[in-house]
Amino acid sequence: MLRSFPPMGVYETLFRFADATGKYMGEPGTHPWAQGFPLTTQLPGGPPLPDSVSFGAADLKYPRADGQPALREAIAAYYRESYGANVTADHVAVFAGGRPAIFAILAFLLPGTTVAVEATEYTPYWDLLRLLDLPSVLIPSHAGNRFRPGPMDYEVAPAPGTSRVLLLKSNPCNPTGVATRGDALADLVRRFSAEGRGALIDEAYEFYLEPESESALRHIPDIDATDIFVVGAATKGLQVPGLRIGWCVAAKRHVEIFRNYSSLGMGGVSRLSQLCAANLLEPARVRRARAAVGAFFGAQRRRYSEGLASLGLELFTGEGGFYHWARLPEADSGDALNERLFSHDAGILPGRLCDMARLPEGGPGSLDRMFRFSFGPLSPESYEGDMAILRSVL
Repeated sequence: MLRSFPPMGVYETLFRFADATGKYMGEPGTHPWAQGFPLTTQLPGGPPLPDSVSFGAADLKYPRADGQPALREAIAAYYRESYGANVTADHVAVFAGGRPAIFAILAFLLPGTTVAVEATEYTPYWDLLRLLDLPSVLIPSHAGNRFRPGPMDYEVAPAPGTSRVLLLKSNPCNPTGVATRGDALADLVRRFSAEGRGALIDEAYEFYLEPESESALRHIPDIDATDIFVVGAATKGLQVPGLRIGWCVAAKRHVEIFRNYSSLGMGGVSRLSQLCAANLLEPARVRRARAAVGAFFGAQRRRYSEGLASLGLELFTGEGGFYHWARLPEADSGDALNERLFSHDAGILPGRLCDMARLPEGGPGSLDRMFRFSFGPLSPESYEGDMAILRSVL
């Protein structure tokens, strides 16, 4: 009765790890280098993490389809204060995490729209493009350009039989950490604000960019005049992945579509999670969180950069996210590395799962020697043990 499809890349790795070890990656004693979650403990200089939420009888009622007013206003106020964004609560729709927002945007694209995506990108983008049977074109992102497309690489023509283009882009990029910012980001926003153009910019790792955070909303004077969708979440920057709170900032006409979708396909998002997320976005608290996240994970990025390079790995990592993007020596692969790591209760994300050009049936690919190493869940105390395991398998 149901159409079958595989899990997205990160979960494919988690399930393989569980089959090999009988454990869930992230449990105590495991080394979750394939995982895309941050530490959920207080960072040096950062605000305390929540350990309770207060609610009353009214909060046990159904949530609003597009999100509770307090959270939508808190999100809009955050972007106004941080980036001077010209947005209100009416430009915000709340989802149960960032991925449901991305799914909804892609699912409701008008027929005749091409999705332009970098050749190296966040693993579920590949699954969504296949599942939704969307026409797509690839933007060059490979070792030859160090996974850093140039401005003209984004001059994408619609695929045959289509007339519009939507850019699908994580920024900073997952898995590479490469970020588009400043004038380059302003130029990208301008290109995809034109007639027949749009962009879905996934800013999950917004806080994890050195020397400071960046958002496309800084460069959008009137979002109602565009088809640009900026997706964020409490998962990474606010360090609460278990809340499952994400959002999309977009034109009011698009938020209305998301409201209607939620009314039939989602039923809204937990009011208790929304209460907690709204508290985390209190202005003074979120300023402190941004500074602490940037400083702590920036130091971790530099520390692991030195360590991984000392093992003979070639790094292509940018200045954002909490991953290192590395290339193995000839005749090795990310999948082969995992087979060796599993015996140490450790695992990485094989690069082939970030390859937007890969074939469903598998086979050799250009990213087979690449892998993504996550330092997001790692405490500073784990470093020496991490390096010892990697040294033993490399």
